[in-house]
Amino acid sequence: MQQWLDEYGESHRHPTNKAVHWVCVPAIMFTVLGLLWLLPVPAFAAALGPWANWATLVVALAAIWYVLLSPPLALGMLLISLVMLAAIARLEASLPFPSWILYGAVFVVAWIGQFIGHRIEGRKPSFFKDVQFLLIGPAWLLSHVYGRRRIPADPPGSAG
Repeated sequence: MQQWLDEYGESHRHPTNKAVHWVCVPAIMFTVLGLLWLLPVPAFAAALGPWANWATLVVALAAIWYVLLSPPLALGMLLISLVMLAAIARLEASLPFPSWILYGAVFVVAWIGQFIGHRIEGRKPSFFKDVQFLLIGPAWLLSHVYGRRRIPADPPGSAG
C-alpha cells in the first residue's frame, strides 16, 4: 500500500491541489456511490431490500481490494463507505427532486475542481497512468488522517 500512496503523492504536492483533493475526492466518491445506488438491479437483488444494490456491491469489492493492500486502511475505508451509503439511503428517502441531479452536478463540479488542482500542480492525475489510482485517492487522504492520529496504515511486520 505504501508504494501506491507514495506514487499517488508524487502528483499531489502543491498545497492548493491537496486542498482541492480534500474536498473533491470525498465528493466524487459520494456521488459515484450515489449514482451506483440508483442503477437498476436484478429482481432477486431488489427483493433483498434497498441496500442490495450496485453501490453496496462496489463497496464490498473495494473493501476486499483494500484488505489485500492494508487491513487497517481497509477498515477505515469500509467505515467511511458505510457512512456514505447510509447518507445516500437517507437522501433517497428525503430529496424532493431526483437525486441523480444532485449526484451528477456535484460529480461534474468536483471533477472540474480536480482538473484545476492538477493544472495548478502541473502534473496529470494519477489515474491517467493506472485506473486503480481512483481507489487510492480516498485511501491516500485517509492515510494522512491515520498519520496525524498515529494509527499505523499497515499491520506490524508488514513490508509497508
